[in-house]
Amino acid sequence: MTIPALNHEQRERALDALEADEFDVLVIGGGVTGAGAAFDAATRGLKTAIVEAQDWASGTSSRSSRLVHGGLRYLYNLDFALVAEALRERGRLLTTLAPHLVKAQPFLWPLKTPVIERAYSAVGVGLYDVLALAGSGGKKTVPTQKHLSKAGAQQLFPDVRPDALIGAIEFYDARVDDARLVINLVRSAVRFGATAASRTAVVKIEQRPDGRVTGATLRDAETGRTLQVRAKAIIMATGVWTETTEAMAQTRSGLKVLASKGIHIVVPRERIKAQTGMFLRTEKSVLFIIPWMHYWVIGTTDTAWHEQLEHPVPTSADIDYVLEHANAVLASDLTRDDIIGTYAGLRPLLQPVGSDEAKSAKVSREHTTMEVTPGLIAIAGGKLTTYRVMAEDAVDVALGKQAAAARPSVTKDTPLLGADGYHALVNRRAEIASRYGWTPERVESLSDRYGSEIDALLELVDAEPALGQPLTSCDWYIGAEVAFACRYEGALHLEDIFIQRVRLNSTTPDRGISAIEETATIAGGILGWDEERLAHEKANYRQRAEAELAAQAATTDEAASGIRMGAADVVDTTLQ
Repeated sequence: MTIPALNHEQRERALDALEADEFDVLVIGGGVTGAGAAFDAATRGLKTAIVEAQDWASGTSSRSSRLVHGGLRYLYNLDFALVAEALRERGRLLTTLAPHLVKAQPFLWPLKTPVIERAYSAVGVGLYDVLALAGSGGKKTVPTQKHLSKAGAQQLFPDVRPDALIGAIEFYDARVDDARLVINLVRSAVRFGATAASRTAVVKIEQRPDGRVTGATLRDAETGRTLQVRAKAIIMATGVWTETTEAMAQTRSGLKVLASKGIHIVVPRERIKAQTGMFLRTEKSVLFIIPWMHYWVIGTTDTAWHEQLEHPVPTSADIDYVLEHANAVLASDLTRDDIIGTYAGLRPLLQPVGSDEAKSAKVSREHTTMEVTPGLIAIAGGKLTTYRVMAEDAVDVALGKQAAAARPSVTKDTPLLGADGYHALVNRRAEIASRYGWTPERVESLSDRYGSEIDALLELVDAEPALGQPLTSCDWYIGAEVAFACRYEGALHLEDIFIQRVRLNSTTPDRGISAIEETATIAGGILGWDEERLAHEKANYRQRAEAELAAQAATTDEAASGIRMGAADVVDTTLQ
């Protein structure tokens, strides 16, 4: 079957097209907001390009809590409009846009005091349910709240400490593979004609004397090649790099962004006995205990970050904080020995003038879109759940009111790749399992990552049956997923595979080191690596993984960042 491909050959064609064509919209930034903007613009019929200085989803958008949620805690800040908007988007993702990637997920909200706490919590969760129903036109996209006694809560979550609750409220949000959502958005944009190139950095915004944007100078990080792209409008969706990209142009205004670090730990699924996730309010933020694939993701923190932006890492203190708060409710008493992975991401929070960075948890997640000079649009803030709204706003501003009204966004009802035909695929799972000798659980896992595109994955297995076997180092994945990452999902390096696609970097104790040899063999055959390149890729990823493991033993951000930066990037992605 023919499906949109991101790969090294497509990338070379895209670089040539960037230099040869003039675009209606150039999007800078390959996170969820930029990918969403490219998809929005392309589906409006605009000639669209998107570039990313690193790999797709390499920043914040692959380091989230992996949730699509309304933001229950924002109700306490009376951010009703923000919550209502997020819940509308959650419903669209669950039912129409990406039902293969976004799944309803139950959580327990533990109650510690009778009557009063249950009453006001019930009102808050009840309002959450009402806003969700209103946003979906009265259609229930997830079950509504359910009140539980202490015994009922312990039945769903046996590993909760008996003294941690007197009862609970069960409510629903949704979980998502954040990086896969972003890569899917980029590929969906390509499906509708967008030109896309990763590891292609903007080094200068080109302008006329009156300030109007005319295009940009780009640098291909893979070869050092410099090229010019012409564009009528540029959307900067660069998150915590917003001020850096704004500085590449002469602007009349701008956005200031605060980088707030959030970390997560990962523990094996069997280590916590529970059928649901758990939502906890802490003195600083919130803590989620989230069942995700073969493990639990637990986090997060919310602290100001002042180090380099490319590679944030957890510190020993961060890990202790998460463990302490999780163990306050878990009878299983997690230790450091239980942790099989960690990761850290930077939230791009709009920074009010004179704000106290220590209170970043209270900064609104609402986004702002601004034309900082004619034709140059900056967008920052927001959250993963509302990426589609942010993207629509950015393209509207790029077009101007009159043009946007004549060519409105259609992304509310346009499924992403893999969504069309997904429910029919669910009905085929048993047949696929029988044909390939896989367990029902493996087919379910594959269909929830690839949706109806699983047929393209199966074609790889049909052509090379060995790719249908599990990786020997981690049988959660099969070899065909490595091949798919290289042929269709834009993986150019080993780190692209381990971090954003076959996600062993954050889910195995050695961060994927034990999978280097077999993964490099599959990837190298597809990407044409010679022995020298193979050796470089393997050595580079091993150094990166070892630096990340060492960094998480440091006690301060400065020390952890210094250790991590001791490992060189696989290619130079700096903007200079």
